[in-house]
Amino acid sequence: MADSWHDPVECWSRLAVLASAMLLSMTTWFSATAVAPQLLLLWDMDSGQAAWLTIAVQVGFIVGALASAALSLPDWIPPRRLMLYGALGAAAANALLLLSPNASVAIALRLLTGIFLAGVYPPAMKSMATWFRYKRGTALGVMVGALTLGSATPHLINGLGGLDWEIVIALTSLLTLAGGLVAEFLGRDGPYSFPPGSFNPGKAWEAFTQKRVLLASFGYFGHMWELYAMWAWFSVFFADTLLRHSVPSAAKWAAIGTFVVIGIGAVGCWIGGIISDNWGRARTAALSMLISGSCAVVIGFMQDESIALVLLVGLIWGFWVVADSAQFSVMVTEVAAQQYVGTVLTLQLAIGFALTIPTIWLIPLIQHAASWGWAMAFLGLGPLLGAAAMRVLIRTSEKRSLTDGQA
Repeated sequence: MADSWHDPVECWSRLAVLASAMLLSMTTWFSATAVAPQLLLLWDMDSGQAAWLTIAVQVGFIVGALASAALSLPDWIPPRRLMLYGALGAAAANALLLLSPNASVAIALRLLTGIFLAGVYPPAMKSMATWFRYKRGTALGVMVGALTLGSATPHLINGLGGLDWEIVIALTSLLTLAGGLVAEFLGRDGPYSFPPGSFNPGKAWEAFTQKRVLLASFGYFGHMWELYAMWAWFSVFFADTLLRHSVPSAAKWAAIGTFVVIGIGAVGCWIGGIISDNWGRARTAALSMLISGSCAVVIGFMQDESIALVLLVGLIWGFWVVADSAQFSVMVTEVAAQQYVGTVLTLQLAIGFALTIPTIWLIPLIQHAASWGWAMAFLGLGPLLGAAAMRVLIRTSEKRSLTDGQA
């Protein structure tokens, strides 16, 4: 049971269950991206079409999230049940890639995958928040860390085994299916339940447009400007860097290196959560964005430096680029109207993911027109603006004389 100063004693075991469900479920997000070089040859795609293998998932997630928010699904369907439905749909859409005759059908299936994954991520965050009140930043940090590892896993599968793309797709579909089953049958919601919501889009939008919710969301938007483009294109950037240094089996080592760079973000999420519980959400987010934005500005200009140095900066970038991600959601759970937390979280995520589309699409264009240096530096604009929003939020919170120290 929970007392006035501690979360329930079983909260950490429940965290392990939900984090495992998240890790497994999200493996389909980058499943096609991880095997993009094979798909390029299979369907005679150019780099622009290859980008749409990732962009389509983002678009699908936005569509699914907006539909979910409009219907207030996260606030009247039990969150773990919604996770199960989302995982089942994402696994099926991903598996159908095995039957796809061309790139157009594959992109449509990636769109469907994103739509269904919108039923996994937001309700998972809400469900975990029902177990934690005092260590919510750490807990949701672990959840986003699980998402990060899930997103990185296809690169590991591809890099370690040199597997055919069909095996990668099949394995990630099975993992996503398993994640939904784990959430539904092994998970349970905690004692800090949110008030039940109802279908009322006007009230949900009113909750979203509260000043502190908007400031937290602006920070998240700056964060998302950078994050998914970095995840989507780091493997291509690193492969190009390895080729410049005439490294044998560059594609294989680029896949493994990308898994490590993205995967270390799971540790970053955990550490970021611990820092935020003790130092404040907004301060932690501002620090993370300043560090990750700095890495974005410099790493693309380092291709002629040693591979070890490029990888080191990549690891620092991968650690901090996602260390703040959960904290934007935590801020919403703490300052939004409680009966619409699920919907407000989903709206925040939908808009944030919409901002990932132009950056994912523009990176190869900027790289082709200029260089990797300018392409990566372009990503630094988002965290700079996001950090500025966090500074405003800190000042706003101080003026309100908040007593919880969490903003």
